[in-house]
Order: sequence, then C-alpha cells, then structure tokens
Amino acid sequence: MDGKRLEYKGDEALKDLERITSNANEVQENILKEIITRNESTEYLKKFMDGVSTMKSSKKTMISEFKKRVPVVSYARIRPYIQRIANGEDSSILSGRPITEMLCSSGTSAGVPKLMPTIAEDHDRRTYLYNLIMPIMNQYVPGLDEGKAMYLNFVKAETLTPSGLPARPVLTSYYKSKHFKCRVRDSFNDFTSPDKTILCIDSRQSMYCQLLAGLIYRKQVLRLGAVFASAFLRAISFLEHNWPELCNDIRTGQLGSTITDAGCRSSMLDVLKYPDPKAADEIEEICSCQSWNGILGYLWPKTKYIEAVVTGSMAQYIPALEYYTAGKLPLVCTMYASSECYFGVNLEPLCKPDDVAFTLLPNMGYFEFIPLNDDGPVDEDEVEKEKLVDMANVRIGSYYELVVTTFAGLCRYRIGDVVQVTGFYNKAPQLRFICRRNVVLSIDNDKTSEEDLHNSVTAAKKLLESALLVEYTSYADTSSIPGHYVLFWEIVYHTPPMVNGFSTDQIANDTMEVSVLEDCCMAVEEGLDYIYKRCRTYDKSVGPLEIRVVEPGSFDALMDHFISQGASINQYKTPRCIRTSFALELLNSRVKSCVFSPRDPIWNPL
Repeated sequence: MDGKRLEYKGDEALKDLERITSNANEVQENILKEIITRNESTEYLKKFMDGVSTMKSSKKTMISEFKKRVPVVSYARIRPYIQRIANGEDSSILSGRPITEMLCSSGTSAGVPKLMPTIAEDHDRRTYLYNLIMPIMNQYVPGLDEGKAMYLNFVKAETLTPSGLPARPVLTSYYKSKHFKCRVRDSFNDFTSPDKTILCIDSRQSMYCQLLAGLIYRKQVLRLGAVFASAFLRAISFLEHNWPELCNDIRTGQLGSTITDAGCRSSMLDVLKYPDPKAADEIEEICSCQSWNGILGYLWPKTKYIEAVVTGSMAQYIPALEYYTAGKLPLVCTMYASSECYFGVNLEPLCKPDDVAFTLLPNMGYFEFIPLNDDGPVDEDEVEKEKLVDMANVRIGSYYELVVTTFAGLCRYRIGDVVQVTGFYNKAPQLRFICRRNVVLSIDNDKTSEEDLHNSVTAAKKLLESALLVEYTSYADTSSIPGHYVLFWEIVYHTPPMVNGFSTDQIANDTMEVSVLEDCCMAVEEGLDYIYKRCRTYDKSVGPLEIRVVEPGSFDALMDHFISQGASINQYKTPRCIRTSFALELLNSRVKSCVFSPRDPIWNPL
C-alpha cells in the first residue's frame, strides 16, 4: 500500500475513500492482479495457475484463469500449508513476501486456534482503515478533538510457533506494532490509557489502571469504548467491585499495592500526580448509589457516544449497555474486521445497532461472495467455483458468505461470515453482518458450533450412569457479567428407583446428585475448544457453565410451542440453541435444579 496514504487524515482520508469506492471494480481487479503477480511462484498458487504467465497475460485473462482454476477453500484445506510455515519452512509456500507472524483467529480447527499468515505491510492496510474512523465520526459528532477518549484495550497471551514466528490475536499484534507505539499523536486520538497499561499482559492490572486513568480524566472524556461490547461490560462489572479502591488511589494520589507491573506503575505516575479528595468524593457518591441505571453519564458527563462491536453475537449486550447509559448515549459500531482481513467501515455511525452496515473497502483484499438462500443457510461441502460472484454483481437484499483473497497468501478463503447486502456506497457494497457460520453459542471471542456442543454433551452424559439425558438445548446467558453458557437438560432414570414401593421417575431431577451434575458441567467445558477454555481460564471473559435440569415433558412442551408457531411436526428438530424469549421462559419455568461448573477447565497455552 502507498505509504503516503497512511498519513491521510480528515478530508484527505475522506477524499481517498470516495476515490476507491467510486472505482471499486477497477480497484478490485488491480488488487487481484497484484496478488496473483506477487504470489504466482508460491507453491500453493503455482499448483493451480501453472502455465498462466503474469508477464504475458492481460489483467482480464489473469483474473478469469484465477476464477476458473483456484478452488474455494475452508481452513482445513490450507491448514497443512500454514502449519509447514509455522514449523519452519519458507514463506514461499503461500506468500511472495515473508510471513512475519501468525494471527490467532477466534475460530478453531481440531480444537486449537486457526493460524492466519500475515505480512509486514498488512499493518499498513489496518492503519489505513483506522485512519478513516475519526474523519467519519467527526462528520456526525463535531468537537471530538476537544477532549479525550476512554477506550479500554487489552493484549492477550501470545506464543511462538516452532519456527519462532509470533502467534497472537490481531489486536495484540497491532498494539505491539510500531504503527501503534509510534503513531502520530493528534487531538482526535487523545486516549486516557497510557500505552504501557494497554500492553500489560495481566488483564486485571491493565483493567484497573485504565479505569483509574479514565476516572481521573473523567470530565475531559468525550467518548467511551472497547473493541467488543462484552469487554466494555466486563469493565463496568470490574468498576462495580473495585470503585472503593480506585477512589482511595485518587484520594491519596498513590497507586495501590496490588498493581505490581512495572510498566503500569511507571506510566501511572504521569496520570496520578497528586491527591484529589474532591474528585474521589464525587466518584464515591455516584458509585455508591443503589441503582447504576445511567451511571456512565454521571461518571463521564461529557460523553457523546459509546464505541464497541454490537453486531452479530454482541447484539445480546445491547440491553445492558442501554441500562448503564439510561438509553441516552448512541452505541457506535465503526468497523468490520477479522484476523484474516480488514473489510470495511460504517459510514452512518449513529444509526441504530440493528441498521449497522459496513461499506466494503476494495483496497483491503479481493472479495467474492457465495450466494445463499433467503434464510442464510450455508453448505459445509466444497463450493463450486462458478457460483461465486464478485463485488460488482452482488444484489441488494441477498445473503452471502464472504470469501477473501489476501496478499499474505489466502486464496478464495471462506471467512465463515454470513452477510446481507443492504445497499451500495458509490460502487462499493454495504454489508450487514448476520452471523458466523454454524456458531450456536458465543459470549466473547469464543465461537462454539453445534458439532462442538454435541460432542461435549455426548461425552458428559456418560457420567449420568443410571440416568438418561432425554434432550438438551442451550443459550448464552448475558444477564450475568461475564456471561456464561447455560444447558437445559431433561433427565430420567433408566430404571426408576423405588421408595416405599413407588416409582420415583417423577422426582428423578430432584434426586440427581449435585456432584454428578458438577462433573457433567466440567466434562462439557473440557470438551470445548481452546478459545473457550482460554476465555474461561485466562481472560475470565466467560463465566462457569451452568446446567439447568428441567422436569420431564419440558421438551415436548417446547415442541408444541414451535409447532403452534408453524413448524412442521414431521420435520421438527429440537433447536440446540434457544433464541426466542418465549421458549426461554417456558424452559426456565420448568427448571427443577441448577448447578455450575465448580472449577475452570484445564487450558494449556500453545
């Protein structure tokens, strides 16, 4: 990417946005030609494009041959190539440029995080997108250069591949890059959190210091946020439990002894400069109120909006955010990105969360789309190459699965996101994120598929011994912070025990040993993937799994409900995740007992 464009700010950034979206088709063709030219000698691409000379072929021919020859793939197809690079073989297996690190996706393969190759210049593309955010926001919310932003950002654990390449999440990669550390400081990006508090790998110490800084600067803060809504709500929960200590630090002008990280302590010296009893008293009075409805507006009175991802699975946190803001602050979702590629920006950031659509940036990678049916189902089997459509040929209102080709070597890779085209900005499509393919449960970065859930429950139910798991379903409970998985189980005995000569089948749920159900909770959690266990054990972003035992006949009643709503009795299958409030209320009204997992699952960092 042209380094000059990384310097674009304000009007210059918006002008370049107009340029690339007005010429989206041409930009896309040039991007794909450049990717093919760069990577034509790689082992992977050469296998399909051998005989097509980039020197002698026209752009049209190159693109046509690419679409005819290169298959559409999921991770399982390219994992062996990525693993070889991770193990020390040359980057030229996939990329014409050196692979500098592996990004850990929130998805998993064979129970471990998917590794996505990245090259040095990918940071340029991410920075280009970041540089668009404030010029767009300033069109709708003027004056953002007159105060600070309290954005709570965190790094996660990272490891090294056998070849020594860093393996880490995409945001951890960015925060540790020179693009972040050496960024140009300007009034539109004046953050309350010192960089060293963001880079602290101890999430508790990082959270404490970032909240402390945010409270100290609270009357200068104009916007609040975190990457995901779930992370922002964890911060509020942390504040609820720790505000007395935070107030004490402000009152005394000294950082508490629980903060031992050297970077946190040194950087906070520039923030916590002197005792401020008056500020501490004000914060204490606000936080000690019985109700925290609207508390964000009281603690940060000049705040104009909250920025966080509230689309997809994060939409479940909107009611909680509206409670803490009393519905008075807009919830802003600015961008659409993943470990594989950054995609687009929201050009109408003050729209309602349900109306969020992202304008696809044609210079981020080459994008194609797998057409889906109106209700968005997607086949796991291999997709015929001819079915894909490019950016210019998507239709408004239609559903697609997004496919991307990147400079780092991913070719026609299925991202796994289901999107709907809502319109166009100039010639660039605008996408509404619908869901992740085959994900039934998600609280934070965890993405649990129906297959993973089924396998875990199948293993756990063996512990029931003399009882039978008749049926089950699940839902992601976000009424607690952090949220947690809930399983509804209907259990009956194989051979009902006798008490005073009477069958006790009807009281099976009451007599089930609590310890057995706790073991079942742990078995389910141990059977879930690496990301889930990391969220539970290290990040603490997911709470202990809960099993709610329902009385016999509950799932028959659930079936009756769905059939009454129009479902076919011949085709009815118990949903493995409950999404309607009525169905949830029905099952909750029949709960006989509930237990939680008594310990964290075992998580071994890679």
